[in-house]
Amino acid sequence: MTVGTATSPTPPAAKATWRDYLSLTKPKVISLLLWTTLTAVFMAAQGWPGETFVQGLWLLTVVSLAGYASAGSAGVFNMIIDRDIDLKMARTAQRPTTSGLISTRSAFIFGLALQVLSFAALWVWTTPLAAWMSLAGFFTYVVVYTMWLKRTTWHNIVIGGAAGCFPPLVGWAAVTGDLNLFAGFLFAIIFFWTPVHFWALAMMIQDEYKEVGIPMLPVVHGDRMTAAQIGLYAIYTVVLSVMPVYFGAVSWLYFFSALALGGWLLWLSWKLYRYVMSGGHPNKKEMLPLYLYSMLYLALLFLAGAADRVLLT
Repeated sequence: MTVGTATSPTPPAAKATWRDYLSLTKPKVISLLLWTTLTAVFMAAQGWPGETFVQGLWLLTVVSLAGYASAGSAGVFNMIIDRDIDLKMARTAQRPTTSGLISTRSAFIFGLALQVLSFAALWVWTTPLAAWMSLAGFFTYVVVYTMWLKRTTWHNIVIGGAAGCFPPLVGWAAVTGDLNLFAGFLFAIIFFWTPVHFWALAMMIQDEYKEVGIPMLPVVHGDRMTAAQIGLYAIYTVVLSVMPVYFGAVSWLYFFSALALGGWLLWLSWKLYRYVMSGGHPNKKEMLPLYLYSMLYLALLFLAGAADRVLLT
């Protein structure tokens, strides 16, 4: 197992600010993770997550802050491990860990502190299972994906992408202290959605991945296979999204929302497939609609699940 060992540039004279440390946590990435966590809280509670307003507000606050800290910690360690390849890519070359603004030692201490505080807060103020689920997501992203799979196989995002499936389990376990079949479907939906979302991005920036030797699917097997795989995983995602209806976990509001949202995801995936198979080469203009919609799809699907569970079930 190998990780980045490149020496960072000489640290600049400027001192790192809180904004620089915040950027280590990848706040833009975390926003969707937190959304799936908090909507899962309402799904699990089937209403306000607490006997009183104050109790519910406290639970949501703890889950939000601890969830951010755990995911942010994973982002910090990802930047530490990948600093050698980050130096070679234009979009990541100015990250604080690659520019030398924040030392590896300082980033490590910061990331470790975030993870310890997150685990302790979830354990003490929610449930031990929520704390373990959060730690499992951290381990999957840092060790399984970043340290092992990312540089060795194009299956990296399929397996390692499971890291992003743990947030709804954290939210669910924080309320109930256990997990059930519906929570498992929330995990599975994100698991099969992740390749659709990430491979759309990978097709846009595949030249950067090729330059640094990261074996993402479009780099290893080309655009046609990637487009076909995106379509296949989109089908899996849509099928999985409607299955909770059949065992009564959700009702018509979620069902019709899932069909409408899934239909557009399939249409955009089909458009990409036709374009690539006709000889087109994916670029930002072609890929951006699917990439952006995939994020909206997941956010609205989880919102529909929360609304259905709160209002109708």
